[in-house]
Amino acid sequence: MEKWISIGKASKILGVSISALRMWEKRGILVPKRTPTGHRRYELSQIESFELKKYQRTTPKSAYIYARVSTQKQADAGNLDRQIGRLTEYAIKNGYTIHKVFKDIASGLNENRKGLQKLLQTVRESNNALVIVEYKDRLTRFGYIYLERYVSDFGGQILVVEEKEVNDQQELVEDLITITTSFSARIYGKRGGRVAKKLSNIIEQEVSTDENNS
Repeated sequence: MEKWISIGKASKILGVSISALRMWEKRGILVPKRTPTGHRRYELSQIESFELKKYQRTTPKSAYIYARVSTQKQADAGNLDRQIGRLTEYAIKNGYTIHKVFKDIASGLNENRKGLQKLLQTVRESNNALVIVEYKDRLTRFGYIYLERYVSDFGGQILVVEEKEVNDQQELVEDLITITTSFSARIYGKRGGRVAKKLSNIIEQEVSTDENNS
């Protein structure tokens, strides 16, 4: 009986980005079947026998790792180092040479992260950059598809190691507070700080209540 796999699993086996698989589908190069709910499914034998070299750009041997945690507390707890360790292990296992590691301690909503900006500069200067991240939200909380297209426009790829993201409630709370603070300042002006503080306290209290009741 034929085994069917998701687009995420297919991308890992081939070592290409999900966007590359979608592009090949549009061109009729590697066409999956669709489930009743619209999800792509590839035959495992179809992927294993696919002539990758025929359609792929020159396979990048130099990989650029990007890792991020939201707070210094997470970094001090070793979360950032462990994330880098897992990505390093993945890159070596798949035959890539790690050219450079970029990292940030900042919210995924922060567009001015130094590590991210340096990574994007490297992508611009390289014709074939492979960016390896653990989860999509390590690069950005929102607008991932725009970053993926940006990297692709410069001949690069983003390889997401884990398709299913972990629900880190504390990070989500901190990002929500960041959004609340930003919009409060725009809407309420000078009073925005006080309004944001009140809303932040309410959010934290609700989360604390949910945790105690769970």
